This record gives sequence, structure tokens and C-alpha cells, in this order.
Amino acid sequence: MQEKEQKIWKSYQKNVQYLNERLGVDKSFDIIKLDLEYAGRNMTMFMIDGFVKDDIMLQTMKFLGRLEPEQLEPDPFVKLMKTYIPYIEIDKQDDLIKVTDAVLAGTTALVVDGIDTIIMIDARTYPVRSSEEPDLERVVRGSRDGYVETIIFNTALTRRRVRDRSLRMEYLQIGRRSKTDICISYLEDIVDMDRVEELKNILKKIDTDGLPMAEKTIEEFLSDRYWNPYPSIRYTERPDTAAAHLFEGHILILIDGSPSVMITSATYWHHLQHAEEYRQKPTVGAYLRIVRFIAVFFSIFILPLYYLFSANPDILPAGLAFIGPSENGVIPLLVQFLIAEIGLDMLRMAAIHTPSSLATALGLVAAIMIGQISVEVGWFTNEVVLYIATAAIGSYATPSYELSLANRLSRIFLLLTTASFGVSGYMIGITVWILYVTRMRSFHIPYFWPFIPFSFKAFRDILIRIPIPLKNRRPTFLNPQDPDR
Repeated sequence: MQEKEQKIWKSYQKNVQYLNERLGVDKSFDIIKLDLEYAGRNMTMFMIDGFVKDDIMLQTMKFLGRLEPEQLEPDPFVKLMKTYIPYIEIDKQDDLIKVTDAVLAGTTALVVDGIDTIIMIDARTYPVRSSEEPDLERVVRGSRDGYVETIIFNTALTRRRVRDRSLRMEYLQIGRRSKTDICISYLEDIVDMDRVEELKNILKKIDTDGLPMAEKTIEEFLSDRYWNPYPSIRYTERPDTAAAHLFEGHILILIDGSPSVMITSATYWHHLQHAEEYRQKPTVGAYLRIVRFIAVFFSIFILPLYYLFSANPDILPAGLAFIGPSENGVIPLLVQFLIAEIGLDMLRMAAIHTPSSLATALGLVAAIMIGQISVEVGWFTNEVVLYIATAAIGSYATPSYELSLANRLSRIFLLLTTASFGVSGYMIGITVWILYVTRMRSFHIPYFWPFIPFSFKAFRDILIRIPIPLKNRRPTFLNPQDPDR
């Protein structure tokens, strides 16, 4: 429930008492309350230990300590704001509830006796790691910086690459209790402003206690289909990738506490693009993109297709008669595939939770167990291991981690329909998958565009990495104000 505003009282003691109780000063050791006296006036500072830049606050208190009572006359508020608090980010606030929220976010509140407003000094700092290249989006050549968990650092990394006067960074807060800082970033001269307003309206309507999972929580509120495994929003931890999407007319959502920036709107094909393609010559980049597409579609279709040929060898032409297991294993082929799929996911989860010093040992154990011993004891056949490995490589070649997990579920679905209904099941499963994906929409944009509905020029740009000098038009599905690049 949203709390009503609480206007500041004329009584200095009453304001201090209210903030003292609301912040729980006596109940939390890290909430600091300083009772001070400068220029003959009682003053109180409220701040959070660890969120305040000590050197800035020390200099501010030195300036205040030199003041004489007559120096604050005739208007003490104006004198303090414009003369005697030498800091850039200062503001005023007359709502005590907003003052509390700001203090909990790291701002320092200065309550002064005889002034009917509270001075807010934004001298905050957060624990932050250094900017480094994200693990999931590494490139051979290119920048090595990446987003971090502090929103102000991320906005600076973005603005460093987009020095356009129309770049907008709009601030929001979401979460009744967490008060999480959100930033919506876009180029005002390019983006479709109707989409911006729609996105802001959706974000403002989010009613929840907090955003403990940051961008993933936001995505679930933005998505219309909660149980749909396919991601409707693209994530990136690379500032150069985010900047490229801004120039196309996309909208970015930056969330404090998360190094991942959300890119809207995003189609299926956006999740298959990678910065490495644009760090190489166009011919090499086009080749890498085609190889990636082949790997991704292998990860979805090759296991069900192999099972179909193994279960129905009569549909194979003579030249492909070698496809299929040379000997039947102890366990049925379908069960082998399912066990291998679950085993791969177990291995993936184990790798995530394994310290890096033990990762090599885990890899050796997995290779011995899955590759050799499992075949010798009859759990798997050699062909099953080969095709599972091919599908796994395709999954790992998918730039988007969320998309690779969704494709894995689709692969299991196709495998089950093929095992249940044979050739008809394989064809029906693919048809159902295509219909399911094409019916999805990401902010009113068909998820499979430009393949369905088909647009030759747009699909050509997706299938082949077009040289940048020839890529002189922005994507039409974003409805940009300035379509010419």
C-alpha cells in the first residue's frame, strides 16, 4: 500500500523525532544521527553508514563549522543552499516520507532549526566492483569494460558511447519496500515515443514489495505469458552492445543492483546476434553468424531427427543407412536421451556451484563418466553421446543464455512427440513449435519477425552480417522517427 505524504512540521524537534522513529535510529547500528550546532542553530544529519562519502561530508561540516549566526541572515535556507554548502548535488524536500526513502537510498538529510524544509545532500557512494568484460559476451577484439551493479556507473558507461543531446535517462523507483532505482534510456529523436510512454506506464503499475532478482522480476511483470520459456527481452552486459541498440531505436532499462541491461523490443533473432560478428570483417562476421544459426538449430532439431531415423530406418535412403545405433543398448533409446539431457543439466548446475579451482577436476569426472564408463556399462551408445554432445555445443553457441534454456525445453518436447507419434509427431511438433513462437509478441512486435511475417530485406540483414556502410536504415518494426541512419 502506497503511503500518503507527510509534510514537514514547523517544529524542529518534531521533525527530528519523526525521522528518528521512522528510520529506527536506535534499532539499527548503521543508521547515523548526528546532533550538531552550527551558526547558533541546532542541526541534525541523518545518513547510512557505508553509503556516505566521508571526505565530502567532512568538508561540508568544516564549512558549516566556520559560520557565524549573522552569516545566515536574512534567509538561512537560501544562504545554506547557494553559499555555504559547497557541493553539487543538493536538493530540498518537504515530504518526510520521501526524506526517509532518500536517506535509506544513501542521501544525507540535513534538518535545520528554523527552516521549514529539509536539505538533501546526495554525497553517497556504493560498494562496487571494477568494470570488466562480461563472461557471457566475450570478444577476441573489442572493449573489455562491462556494466556493474551500480546504476550511476552504468548510465555513465552508456553516455560515454552515446554523446547525443537527445539521449534521455528517466528515473523511476519500483518496489514498495525496496525502492529500487530504475532508469529508462532512449534517444528521443529516434525512438517511437508511444512505446516509451507505454513502457513507463507498465513500470509505474508494478505493485510489489521489492525486486530481489532485479531485471528478472521486471521481465515477469512486462511479459504477458508467465509460463512461456522464451525470453521477450534481450539482456546485455556490454555498453557497446547497448549503445548499438540505442542508435537503432530500442529502449534500455537499467536497474540498480544488476549488471544486466534490458533491451526492448527484442525478437527471436536478436537473441542470436553477438558483438563478435561486428568486431570482424563483414565476410568473416557473416560466416560466424551462419555457423551460429546452424549450431542453434542443430541444438533444437538434431536429437529428435536422429531418434526418428533410428526408430524408422526404412525412411532413410541407401546412402544414409549408417545413421542409427549399430547395436541396441540395454536402455531404450528415448530413455537414454532423457537421462543424458538431465545429466547435462546436472553437470551445468554443478559447474556453476563448483569453485574455479575444482572446475578442471569436475570436467575430468564428467568426461570419464559420460564419455567412457557410461558406454561400457551399457547406459548409452556411442551415437547417443555424439548427438547429445552436438546438441550441447549448439546450446552453448547460443549467445543468449535464456534462449538456450528455452530451446532445450523445445528439444525435449520434439523428442517426446517424435517418440510418441513417429514421423507425424516430428512434423506436428515442429509445426506446433513454429506456431507457438510466431504467435508470441514482444511489445506488439511479432517474435519471429522478419521471418514470419516475412520481410526479405530485413531477413537478409539478419541472416547475413551486412557491412556497416550499407546498413543505412533503422529496423522498421521499431517505427523510428528518423529511419535513415
